[in-house]
Amino acid sequence: MAGHSKWANIKHRKAASDAKKGKIYTKLAKEIESAARQGGSDLDYNFALRLAVDKAKAANMPNDNIERAVKRGTGELQGAALEELYYEGYGPNGTALMLKCLTDNRNRTVGDIRSTLKKAGGSLAESGAVAWQFDNKGLITVPHKGGDPDELMMMAIEAGAEDLAIEDELVEFTTARESLQSVTEALNGLGLKAESADLVMVPQHYVTLSVEDQVKVMKMIGQLEELEDVQEIFSNVDFSDEAVALVEA
Repeated sequence: MAGHSKWANIKHRKAASDAKKGKIYTKLAKEIESAARQGGSDLDYNFALRLAVDKAKAANMPNDNIERAVKRGTGELQGAALEELYYEGYGPNGTALMLKCLTDNRNRTVGDIRSTLKKAGGSLAESGAVAWQFDNKGLITVPHKGGDPDELMMMAIEAGAEDLAIEDELVEFTTARESLQSVTEALNGLGLKAESADLVMVPQHYVTLSVEDQVKVMKMIGQLEELEDVQEIFSNVDFSDEAVALVEA
């Protein structure tokens, strides 16, 4: 069991930075609203809502904002009807991008994405052109406290995880999409408290680019993340520490 995924760790640090600026509250509220609309307001029975609320709390989103988002989802407060959509795109050197969106206006969303990609040197792909390169998975992150890798591996297997990767301050457990809840709860039971648990799109194969092109892709992703309807972005680029440092500088 071995893997490599620096991007989750980048996102972990970036989310903490963005939260201080209040940039991600609107996106988090949309995620909460959508989850509540689909599965109700009870966190014990709506795992997607529990994940969204946990993510919001980790970003220090005020409880009042969380409660209002839940009530918009359940219809107690008026809110726009949000639709979950996936768009596919290409970055530098034909690299693959998958964009998860929540929107109440498809035309606005696709127009914004197409324009942003074009300005950054990418392009919008036709449906199905990119998606086949990714697998739907669950990703659970746990703080890395310096445990024995072999022991962590045994815990991962016992909990039902498919893969494990240790990245700096985090241990990442990959699961089947439908097993995310059970594996998260199993890890918690083993004393590995999940810091985050998300449904993600994992590339089947990573591509290696020059540092310069890696930076271009990360900057493109950053620009796409600024769009109000874009919730998550996944790429098939293997980002190096050098490229990450340049972008974070």
